[in-house]
Amino acid sequence: MAEYRSSDMIGEVETGLAGVGYIASRQIATAVYLSQAIEKPILVEGPAGVGKTELAKAIAAWRGQKMIRLQCYEGLDEAKALYEWKYAKQLLYTQILKDKLGEVLGGAQTLPQALAQLHTFGDVFFSKEFVEPRPLLQALEQPDGCVLLIDEIDKSDAEFESLLLEILSDFQITIPELGTVSAVSPPTVILTSNGERDLGDALKRRCLHLHIGFPEQRLEERIVESRVPGIAQSLRRQLVGFINDVRTLDLKKLPSVSETIDWARVLVLLQASELEPEIVKDTLNVLLKYEADIEATLPEVSAFVARAGRRGVFG
Repeated sequence: MAEYRSSDMIGEVETGLAGVGYIASRQIATAVYLSQAIEKPILVEGPAGVGKTELAKAIAAWRGQKMIRLQCYEGLDEAKALYEWKYAKQLLYTQILKDKLGEVLGGAQTLPQALAQLHTFGDVFFSKEFVEPRPLLQALEQPDGCVLLIDEIDKSDAEFESLLLEILSDFQITIPELGTVSAVSPPTVILTSNGERDLGDALKRRCLHLHIGFPEQRLEERIVESRVPGIAQSLRRQLVGFINDVRTLDLKKLPSVSETIDWARVLVLLQASELEPEIVKDTLNVLLKYEADIEATLPEVSAFVARAGRRGVFG
């Protein structure tokens, strides 16, 4: 019975994501369900354009939650990711304190008493009032929870991973001047990686692992149907079949799901009813991003179109 209930809940995740336009495989839906059930981040790996970032957006849309995005890059540090002090406000406060110094120290009879009074004001400079929260801290402060997207973690420095470990394991951060700040409501954390560098074991241990590759034919057809509702079924089947053949070639960048969707929209815009070699050659730059890849694909176009045509007829 417990197994049946879990399966039913995973089905609800699939349905919920589909309702906001994200067609998820069973593996993806299971990872999303488990992430919420055991409050564990998901590390989503796979080639660019297969729907890793879109998954976080879809979860937020489905649950009606805010999505907070941290775009990673080389040199990213805690001042941009976690928090920084409002230096201009501190400076203004310093000027006000300077102007009022006589009043502040008016009751002090000795130097130690004066220093003690000044010390109480010094603590105020590093209070929460002067903290400018960045994405990581913002995510912990959301009263109704949120989806925290840490996008392209593989583009950040290895040292940045250490900054994330406390958040990923305990949904809290430690600010030396303020102490520990815990999540009001634990966020759903999605980390994405395109595999530009190997991630550390400490980070991987704190996450569920999910690999999103190129979808199988029928799933990709469902994705196209969801995102490009005006496309005919036969053309949809043909273009997905053609792209699957292109992915067997030795190219610098294989076309991803995002290119599939773009190409489907272009074919609908051009009022294509079926794939033909000429329209494929004219629009191949929508699928392929490198001239060398286009040149490598052109000799195969006629054969791939013919095979795609048979798929369109026989399914």
